Amino acid sequence: MAKKYKYSTSFMHNGKRYSVKGNTKEEIYTKKANMIRDLRDNVIIYDSHVMVDLWAEQAFDTYKYSVQDLEWIKKRYMKYVSPFIRSKPIGAIKSSECQDILNHCAGMSYSHCNKLKQEMKFLFERAVDNQLIPFNPARSLKMPECTKGTRRSITETERKHFLQVYEQDHRFLLFMIILKCGCRPEEAINLIGKDIDHEQRLLHVHGTKSKNADRYVPIPDDLYPAIKDTKPFEPIAPNESGRKHTESSYKRLYFRLRREMNLSMGCKTYRNALVPPYPLAEDFVPYFFRHTYCTDLCKAGIDIRTAQRLMGHANISITAKIYTHVDLEEIKKAGRLLEEYAASRT
Repeated sequence: MAKKYKYSTSFMHNGKRYSVKGNTKEEIYTKKANMIRDLRDNVIIYDSHVMVDLWAEQAFDTYKYSVQDLEWIKKRYMKYVSPFIRSKPIGAIKSSECQDILNHCAGMSYSHCNKLKQEMKFLFERAVDNQLIPFNPARSLKMPECTKGTRRSITETERKHFLQVYEQDHRFLLFMIILKCGCRPEEAINLIGKDIDHEQRLLHVHGTKSKNADRYVPIPDDLYPAIKDTKPFEPIAPNESGRKHTESSYKRLYFRLRREMNLSMGCKTYRNALVPPYPLAEDFVPYFFRHTYCTDLCKAGIDIRTAQRLMGHANISITAKIYTHVDLEEIKKAGRLLEEYAASRT
């Protein structure tokens, strides 16, 4: 419920009307004088009429202290929130609009949806704290249908069929780069010809997720021939039009990969449509190629500090989790071999 004030007044400045409210006449006269002074000094006045984008910029810069997190928070806001409410004053935003923004992310990862939910709650809660709005419209948001799953390495069977599919269709070069160089999908999409160091056989990955994400990784011999002739300002792994992948072209490539891998694994078709059951695991996503690169580093005996740099991880604990997982798998494998050996002696 909106807070009630006993007195109110308004005034015009540069063609815009500003309202002032208070519980005493002295309070509103003081507020009015301060607002006029700030307007004359070109100081931004934050009230319920300020546009959401302007408040978001101020709130994130003021209350978020981690530069690394702040960069990604702003990116998420500009991509998923701003297009829906950027032209509205913060005092006009309704709960249904915030829920609609979150609902547009249905089908994305739980982590992404939850971050967006918390960041919207944070944005409007700070507006409540600053008395710009009486209540938080993002206070009771409900999570949409999200994909929950753990990142894993691809299986040997999946690797085998992916490599077969790639040999038949080099349009899947983007995914080969992720597998062979450990790039995040967006990092692989942004690679251009001048990022290739031909003399050192290194690839300059311009990651932005953390300061460690900007890195150099070795280019394997079986990948170099496919990318060596890329012109300096052309994408290394372009879409079908020869341009940098867009979100839609990337999704099309991913769905094409799933189809081709299912066919390679023996999936039947009817009138060119795949017929269930599908051999390829339902949870298979291109990010698994990056996870596989890290497990390959571990199995190859690469020390964890070097692996952290090659992966572009901000924290070595992230790399350690993958290395520990691989170690556990090796321990389980040893247990199975021991049981087989014991069985063979009976």
